Amino acid sequence: MATSSSATLSKTVKQQYMELPQGDKVQAMYIWIDGTGEGLRCKTRTLDCEPKSIEDLPEWNFDGSSTYQSEGSNSDMYLMPAAMFRDPFRKDPNKLVLCEVLKYNRKPAETNLRITCKKIMEMVADQIPWFGMEQEYTILGTDGHPFGWPSNGFPGPQGPYYCGVGADKAYGRDIVEAHYRACLYAGVDICGTNAEVMPAQWEFQVGPSEGINMGDHLWVARFILHRVCEDFGVVASFDPKPIPGNWNGAGCHTNFSTKEMREEGGLKAIEESIEKLGKRHSYHIRAYDPKGGLDNARRLTGHHETSNIHEFSAGVANRGASIRIPRNVGQEKKGYFEDRRPSANCDPYGVTEALIRTCLLSEEGDEPAEY
Repeated sequence: MATSSSATLSKTVKQQYMELPQGDKVQAMYIWIDGTGEGLRCKTRTLDCEPKSIEDLPEWNFDGSSTYQSEGSNSDMYLMPAAMFRDPFRKDPNKLVLCEVLKYNRKPAETNLRITCKKIMEMVADQIPWFGMEQEYTILGTDGHPFGWPSNGFPGPQGPYYCGVGADKAYGRDIVEAHYRACLYAGVDICGTNAEVMPAQWEFQVGPSEGINMGDHLWVARFILHRVCEDFGVVASFDPKPIPGNWNGAGCHTNFSTKEMREEGGLKAIEESIEKLGKRHSYHIRAYDPKGGLDNARRLTGHHETSNIHEFSAGVANRGASIRIPRNVGQEKKGYFEDRRPSANCDPYGVTEALIRTCLLSEEGDEPAEY
């Protein structure tokens, strides 16, 4: 099992230094999405006092030519603080700061999907859109081999691993527990976790989160997972199909509802939204992974609890459909629906914005409307 060299450094020695008092100063770790649309970057600055709100945080900059975001001849990019969380690694009063990225001309970077998502969310704020996203991931060694798998072969076939208990069924639970507690400390809307169908594959759920908070909280939960895995010397992969063959892929099922859907008779609004989604399938597939659908094509095959990428389908309690209506929602005639198409490496800003555009703003066609 290949683990990173830094994981072998003494955490006990490090702890001696982490317990030193820091006076009135505060460390703020600025986090942003890089030019791949799925990678995260971070760096830290010292503040003179504890920030109480986003307004207390200064904007910053970085070298975009080293993050796939600009050319070396004009490389300064701006970091604009957007959401603040407690830092579970350095602890209070230190902060994690999720940032938007602006280019040298103060226009949003290509992978800054937050800026338009926020605008769209504000347009429908009166409908109180709630989201819950189910983030699947796979724990890998630094050599790319799934954690706990035999070095020259495969574990037993899928069946005993989903929500499994026991050393021969659950691979890497320490990481899951550490991540869960770190998210709770940070103030992330994490609401659950479970072992998934493929061994070394896990899922955590974030939500219900309203509007732009969905994207903010999921990105910070991902960042915390990467940092926890770094401490353990392993890698968290959000690849939608990390292991080819008869193994489940990894998605980011997205649950969605509005105030109308959650009230009596809300099933009608749910069905109307699903009808709109059915007419705009290709637009959503393009929005649901960072490569415009190419990543998801490896996962959405119609097998392993997925729908076919080329076809739209919906059904009650059907995990082989594009859209699933949970059975209790069908019975109670109100609630939410689940879009099972987003890939594990999707941008939650892009996914939630697409759902609002189609379901609430009634957009049609293959391109988003300008407002």
